[in-house]
Amino acid sequence: MTGRPEALVFDVLDTLFPLGPLEWRFREAGIPRVLIARWCDHLMRDAFALALLGEEHGFEDVARGSLRAITGHQIAPAAEDAIVAGLTRLEPRREAAEALSLARDAGVRTVVASPLDEAGTRSLLEHAGLDVEVPPTTGTRVWRPSPWGGRGRAAGLVTGWSSHLEGRFPELFGEPHVRGHDLVTTVEALLVYFSQEGS
Repeated sequence: MTGRPEALVFDVLDTLFPLGPLEWRFREAGIPRVLIARWCDHLMRDAFALALLGEEHGFEDVARGSLRAITGHQIAPAAEDAIVAGLTRLEPRREAAEALSLARDAGVRTVVASPLDEAGTRSLLEHAGLDVEVPPTTGTRVWRPSPWGGRGRAAGLVTGWSSHLEGRFPELFGEPHVRGHDLVTTVEALLVYFSQEGS
């Protein structure tokens, strides 16, 4: 192992970009903002079920289907469009740019893993002013049934986990190689890990 990784891969939604700001779009659509959590849960449930069944559907299809389900199929088409469009206008976490710069300054490629299609992902990143590589596999129609890159570790990748969202690491899953309390400290820990492994 060398003293630095070939690349660092960041999840887009809820890692680089929190979903909380979508609440106002829910309010404008006349949907109680508390339903955003239910929407996310419903979306992930359906996505994981599709993955286990071996069926392929794009993120937008699953997101729209979940919106219709949680509203009893009462959501207006324009409101549905506004919420889905809002996914490409999210604001990044305050330390996202610093975390990406930290990796690049260390000579490491930064790449995103995004459920959005390539155009949507690029629009989101450009809107936020984040400089990060978008791979051609962006928008994959097969979903990973895990709240973090646990399968990545099983495949031999080095993994880092930030506690900014959940607070505590889920005990049911194998430990990541490093942890941090936000994106910057997680990137720092990954760089230290590689420097120690490569020495």
